[in-house]
Amino acid sequence: MEWIGLNQLRTAFFDFFKNKGHMLLGSYPLVPKNDNSLLLINSGMAPMKNWFLGKETPPSRRIVTCQKCIRTPDIDLVGQTARHGTFFEMLGNFSFGDYFKHEATKWAWEFVTCVLKMPQNKLYVTVYENDDETYNIWKNDIGISEDHISRLGKEDNFWEIGSGPCGPCSEIYFDRGEKFGCGRKNCGPGCECDRFVEFWNLVFSQFDNDGNGTYTRMKNPNIDTGMGLERLACIIQGVDNLFEVDTIREILAHVCEIAEVRYGESLKNDVSIRIITGI
Repeated sequence: MEWIGLNQLRTAFFDFFKNKGHMLLGSYPLVPKNDNSLLLINSGMAPMKNWFLGKETPPSRRIVTCQKCIRTPDIDLVGQTARHGTFFEMLGNFSFGDYFKHEATKWAWEFVTCVLKMPQNKLYVTVYENDDETYNIWKNDIGISEDHISRLGKEDNFWEIGSGPCGPCSEIYFDRGEKFGCGRKNCGPGCECDRFVEFWNLVFSQFDNDGNGTYTRMKNPNIDTGMGLERLACIIQGVDNLFEVDTIREILAHVCEIAEVRYGESLKNDVSIRIITGI
Protein backbone atom coordinates (compact mmCIF):
# COMPACT_ATOMS: atom_id res chain seq x y z
CA MET A 1 0.00 0.00 0.00
CA GLU A 2 1.62 3.24 -1.18
CA TRP A 3 1.53 6.62 0.60
CA ILE A 4 -0.93 8.97 -1.13
CA GLY A 5 -1.70 12.57 -0.20
CA LEU A 6 -5.24 13.56 0.78
CA ASN A 7 -5.74 15.74 -2.28
CA GLN A 8 -4.50 12.97 -4.54
CA LEU A 9 -6.92 10.50 -2.92
CA ARG A 10 -9.80 12.83 -3.70
CA THR A 11 -8.72 13.07 -7.35
CA ALA A 12 -8.27 9.29 -7.64
CA PHE A 13 -11.83 8.75 -6.38
CA PHE A 14 -13.21 11.26 -8.87
CA ASP A 15 -11.31 9.72 -11.78
CA PHE A 16 -12.36 6.18 -10.90
CA PHE A 17 -16.06 6.93 -10.85
CA LYS A 18 -15.99 9.28 -13.82
CA ASN A 19 -14.64 6.27 -15.73
CA LYS A 20 -17.71 4.36 -14.49
CA GLY A 21 -20.03 6.92 -16.10
CA HIS A 22 -20.58 9.24 -13.12
CA MET A 23 -21.02 13.01 -13.40
CA LEU A 24 -18.77 15.01 -11.07
CA LEU A 25 -20.54 17.68 -9.03
CA GLY A 26 -18.98 20.20 -6.66
CA SER A 27 -19.61 20.35 -2.92
CA TYR A 28 -22.87 21.98 -1.87
CA PRO A 29 -22.90 24.75 0.80
CA LEU A 30 -22.77 23.63 4.43
CA VAL A 31 -26.07 25.42 5.13
CA PRO A 32 -28.93 23.45 3.51
CA LYS A 33 -31.18 25.11 0.98
CA ASN A 34 -34.93 24.53 1.21
CA ASP A 35 -34.53 21.83 3.88
CA ASN A 36 -35.73 22.63 7.39
CA SER A 37 -34.90 19.16 8.71
CA LEU A 38 -31.17 19.93 8.99
CA LEU A 39 -29.23 22.82 10.47
CA LEU A 40 -26.03 21.87 8.63
CA ILE A 41 -25.16 19.43 5.86
CA ASN A 42 -24.05 16.23 7.60
CA SER A 43 -23.66 13.74 4.74
CA GLY A 44 -22.96 13.54 1.04
CA MET A 45 -26.53 12.67 0.18
CA ALA A 46 -28.23 15.35 2.28
CA PRO A 47 -28.36 17.97 -0.52
CA MET A 48 -29.77 15.34 -2.90
CA LYS A 49 -32.86 14.27 -0.94
CA ASN A 50 -35.31 15.36 -3.61
CA TRP A 51 -33.41 13.38 -6.24
CA PHE A 52 -33.53 10.25 -4.10
CA LEU A 53 -37.25 10.71 -3.48
CA GLY A 54 -38.01 11.37 -7.15
CA LYS A 55 -39.35 14.89 -6.46
CA GLU A 56 -36.73 16.41 -8.76
CA THR A 57 -34.71 15.03 -11.68
CA PRO A 58 -30.95 14.79 -11.14
CA PRO A 59 -28.61 15.96 -13.93
CA SER A 60 -27.37 12.37 -14.23
CA ARG A 61 -28.44 9.00 -12.87
CA ARG A 62 -24.84 8.47 -11.74
CA ILE A 63 -23.10 11.16 -9.69
CA VAL A 64 -19.84 11.44 -7.76
CA THR A 65 -19.02 14.16 -5.21
CA CYS A 66 -16.79 15.17 -2.32
CA GLN A 67 -19.16 16.94 0.07
CA LYS A 68 -18.03 19.18 2.91
CA CYS A 69 -19.88 18.12 6.08
CA ILE A 70 -20.28 18.99 9.75
CA ARG A 71 -21.45 16.56 12.44
CA THR A 72 -21.71 17.33 16.15
CA PRO A 73 -23.26 14.23 17.86
CA ASP A 74 -19.75 12.92 18.62
CA ILE A 75 -18.26 16.29 19.49
CA ASP A 76 -17.20 15.06 22.96
CA LEU A 77 -14.99 12.46 21.25
CA VAL A 78 -13.09 14.94 19.08
CA GLY A 79 -9.42 14.79 20.02
CA GLN A 80 -9.99 11.76 22.24
CA THR A 81 -10.12 9.15 19.45
CA ALA A 82 -8.19 8.67 16.24
CA ARG A 83 -11.18 9.11 13.96
CA HIS A 84 -13.61 11.78 15.21
CA GLY A 85 -13.83 15.34 13.93
CA THR A 86 -16.63 17.84 13.36
CA PHE A 87 -15.76 19.14 9.89
CA PHE A 88 -14.83 16.57 7.27
CA GLU A 89 -15.06 15.76 3.57
CA MET A 90 -17.24 12.88 2.43
CA LEU A 91 -16.49 11.08 -0.82
CA GLY A 92 -19.55 9.52 -2.40
CA ASN A 93 -20.86 7.81 -5.51
CA PHE A 94 -24.61 7.86 -6.11
CA SER A 95 -27.11 6.04 -8.27
CA PHE A 96 -30.64 7.32 -8.82
CA GLY A 97 -32.68 4.34 -9.96
CA ASP A 98 -29.76 3.01 -12.01
CA TYR A 99 -27.32 0.46 -10.54
CA PHE A 100 -27.77 -1.13 -7.13
CA LYS A 101 -26.05 -3.55 -4.74
CA HIS A 102 -23.98 -5.64 -7.16
CA GLU A 103 -22.29 -2.71 -8.87
CA ALA A 104 -21.85 -0.67 -5.68
CA THR A 105 -20.03 -3.49 -3.87
CA LYS A 106 -17.99 -4.54 -6.91
CA TRP A 107 -16.74 -1.01 -7.63
CA ALA A 108 -16.00 -0.27 -3.98
CA TRP A 109 -13.87 -3.41 -3.72
CA GLU A 110 -12.15 -2.61 -7.03
CA PHE A 111 -11.26 0.90 -5.87
CA VAL A 112 -9.80 -0.08 -2.49
CA THR A 113 -7.92 -3.18 -3.68
CA CYS A 114 -6.87 -2.26 -7.23
CA VAL A 115 -6.53 1.53 -7.15
CA LEU A 116 -5.48 2.05 -3.53
CA LYS A 117 -3.87 -1.40 -3.28
CA MET A 118 -5.11 -2.06 0.24
CA PRO A 119 -4.13 -5.57 1.41
CA GLN A 120 -7.24 -7.75 1.26
CA ASN A 121 -6.38 -9.59 4.48
CA LYS A 122 -6.73 -6.27 6.33
CA LEU A 123 -10.20 -5.55 4.95
CA TYR A 124 -13.47 -6.58 6.61
CA VAL A 125 -17.09 -5.91 5.67
CA THR A 126 -20.33 -5.77 7.64
CA VAL A 127 -23.91 -6.14 6.45
CA TYR A 128 -27.32 -5.56 8.00
CA GLU A 129 -28.29 -8.66 9.96
CA ASN A 130 -31.27 -9.53 7.73
CA ASP A 131 -29.65 -8.64 4.41
CA ASP A 132 -28.83 -12.06 2.99
CA GLU A 133 -28.55 -10.65 -0.54
CA THR A 134 -25.62 -8.38 0.30
CA TYR A 135 -23.95 -11.07 2.42
CA ASN A 136 -24.06 -13.46 -0.54
CA ILE A 137 -22.73 -10.81 -2.93
CA TRP A 138 -19.67 -10.24 -0.76
CA LYS A 139 -19.13 -13.96 -0.21
CA ASN A 140 -19.95 -15.45 -3.61
CA ASP A 141 -19.48 -12.65 -6.14
CA ILE A 142 -16.63 -10.68 -4.59
CA GLY A 143 -15.02 -13.70 -2.94
CA ILE A 144 -14.53 -12.48 0.62
CA SER A 145 -14.09 -15.23 3.20
CA GLU A 146 -16.86 -15.64 5.74
CA ASP A 147 -14.56 -14.79 8.65
CA HIS A 148 -14.18 -11.31 7.15
CA ILE A 149 -17.94 -10.68 6.92
CA SER A 150 -20.07 -9.76 9.94
CA ARG A 151 -23.81 -9.26 10.39
CA LEU A 152 -24.66 -6.28 12.60
CA GLY A 153 -27.95 -4.83 13.81
CA LYS A 154 -29.84 -1.69 12.92
CA GLU A 155 -27.71 0.57 15.08
CA ASP A 156 -24.65 -0.27 12.99
CA ASN A 157 -25.91 -1.24 9.55
CA PHE A 158 -29.09 0.68 8.83
CA TRP A 159 -28.36 4.22 7.73
CA GLU A 160 -30.65 7.15 8.45
CA ILE A 161 -30.26 10.70 9.75
CA GLY A 162 -33.59 12.32 10.51
CA SER A 163 -36.23 12.17 7.82
CA GLY A 164 -35.66 11.24 4.20
CA PRO A 165 -34.11 8.37 2.23
CA CYS A 166 -32.61 5.53 4.25
CA GLY A 167 -31.99 1.81 4.17
CA PRO A 168 -29.73 -1.11 5.06
CA CYS A 169 -26.03 -0.60 4.51
CA SER A 170 -22.75 -2.45 4.19
CA GLU A 171 -19.55 -1.02 5.65
CA ILE A 172 -15.90 -1.62 4.79
CA TYR A 173 -13.39 -1.69 7.65
CA PHE A 174 -9.59 -1.67 7.78
CA ASP A 175 -7.71 -3.54 10.50
CA ARG A 176 -4.98 -1.21 11.78
CA GLY A 177 -3.45 -3.87 14.02
CA GLU A 178 -3.43 -4.97 17.64
CA LYS A 179 -1.61 -1.90 18.94
CA PHE A 180 -4.73 0.17 18.22
CA GLY A 181 -7.08 -2.38 19.80
CA CYS A 182 -8.84 -2.71 23.14
CA GLY A 183 -7.46 -6.18 23.88
CA ARG A 184 -10.86 -7.84 24.17
CA LYS A 185 -11.33 -11.27 22.61
CA ASN A 186 -14.43 -10.15 20.73
CA CYS A 187 -12.76 -7.05 19.28
CA GLY A 188 -13.76 -6.75 15.62
CA PRO A 189 -15.67 -4.58 13.16
CA GLY A 190 -18.14 -2.48 15.10
CA CYS A 191 -15.95 -2.26 18.22
CA GLU A 192 -15.55 1.27 19.59
CA CYS A 193 -11.76 1.08 19.79
CA ASP A 194 -9.45 2.39 17.07
CA ARG A 195 -8.29 -0.95 15.65
CA PHE A 196 -11.03 -1.67 13.09
CA VAL A 197 -11.78 1.60 11.32
CA GLU A 198 -14.94 1.88 9.24
CA PHE A 199 -14.09 4.10 6.30
CA TRP A 200 -16.70 3.42 3.57
CA ASN A 201 -20.43 2.98 4.01
CA LEU A 202 -22.48 1.62 1.12
CA VAL A 203 -26.10 2.59 1.72
CA PHE A 204 -28.87 0.86 -0.18
CA SER A 205 -31.55 3.55 -0.05
CA GLN A 206 -34.89 1.88 -0.48
CA PHE A 207 -37.09 3.56 2.14
CA ASP A 208 -38.36 7.07 2.89
CA ASN A 209 -38.46 7.84 6.62
CA ASP A 210 -41.07 10.45 7.53
CA GLY A 211 -39.13 11.28 10.70
CA ASN A 212 -41.70 9.58 12.95
CA GLY A 213 -40.71 5.96 12.41
CA THR A 214 -42.80 5.26 9.32
CA TYR A 215 -40.84 3.74 6.45
CA THR A 216 -42.25 3.78 2.93
CA ARG A 217 -40.55 1.70 0.26
CA MET A 218 -39.34 3.89 -2.60
CA LYS A 219 -40.38 3.01 -6.14
CA ASN A 220 -36.79 3.10 -7.41
CA PRO A 221 -34.07 2.00 -4.95
CA ASN A 222 -30.90 4.07 -5.00
CA ILE A 223 -27.25 3.89 -4.02
CA ASP A 224 -25.72 6.37 -1.58
CA THR A 225 -22.15 5.75 -0.46
CA GLY A 226 -20.03 7.78 1.93
CA MET A 227 -16.30 7.47 2.55
CA GLY A 228 -14.59 9.82 4.98
CA LEU A 229 -11.67 11.35 3.09
CA GLU A 230 -9.68 12.08 6.24
CA ARG A 231 -10.20 8.56 7.62
CA LEU A 232 -9.12 7.11 4.31
CA ALA A 233 -5.99 9.28 4.28
CA CYS A 234 -5.22 8.21 7.86
CA ILE A 235 -5.20 4.56 6.75
CA ILE A 236 -3.28 5.10 3.51
CA GLN A 237 -0.67 7.36 5.10
CA GLY A 238 -0.20 5.05 8.10
CA VAL A 239 -0.56 7.78 10.72
CA ASP A 240 -1.99 7.27 14.20
CA ASN A 241 -4.97 9.60 13.83
CA LEU A 242 -6.72 11.85 11.32
CA PHE A 243 -5.06 14.94 12.82
CA GLU A 244 -1.71 13.71 11.49
CA VAL A 245 -2.90 13.41 7.89
CA ASP A 246 -0.79 15.64 5.62
CA THR A 247 -3.27 18.51 5.06
CA ILE A 248 -4.71 18.51 8.60
CA ARG A 249 -1.24 18.32 10.11
CA GLU A 250 -0.60 21.75 8.60
CA ILE A 251 -3.55 23.17 10.56
CA LEU A 252 -2.36 21.39 13.71
CA ALA A 253 1.11 22.88 13.26
CA HIS A 254 -0.38 26.37 13.01
CA VAL A 255 -2.37 25.77 16.23
CA CYS A 256 0.86 24.76 17.96
CA GLU A 257 2.60 27.88 16.70
CA ILE A 258 -0.14 30.16 18.03
CA ALA A 259 -0.32 28.31 21.39
CA GLU A 260 3.48 28.10 21.63
CA VAL A 261 3.41 24.39 22.44
CA ARG A 262 4.90 21.32 20.76
CA TYR A 263 2.78 18.39 19.64
CA GLY A 264 3.83 14.98 20.92
CA GLU A 265 5.33 16.01 24.25
CA SER A 266 2.25 15.91 26.50
CA LEU A 267 -0.85 13.77 26.16
CA LYS A 268 -2.97 16.46 27.83
CA ASN A 269 -1.68 19.14 25.46
CA ASP A 270 -2.01 16.82 22.46
CA VAL A 271 -5.71 16.23 23.17
CA SER A 272 -6.29 19.98 23.49
CA ILE A 273 -4.41 20.66 20.26
CA ARG A 274 -6.44 18.02 18.42
CA ILE A 275 -9.71 19.40 19.79
CA ILE A 276 -8.90 22.89 18.50
CA THR A 277 -7.74 21.45 15.17
CA GLY A 278 -10.79 19.19 14.78
CA ILE A 279 -13.46 21.70 15.77
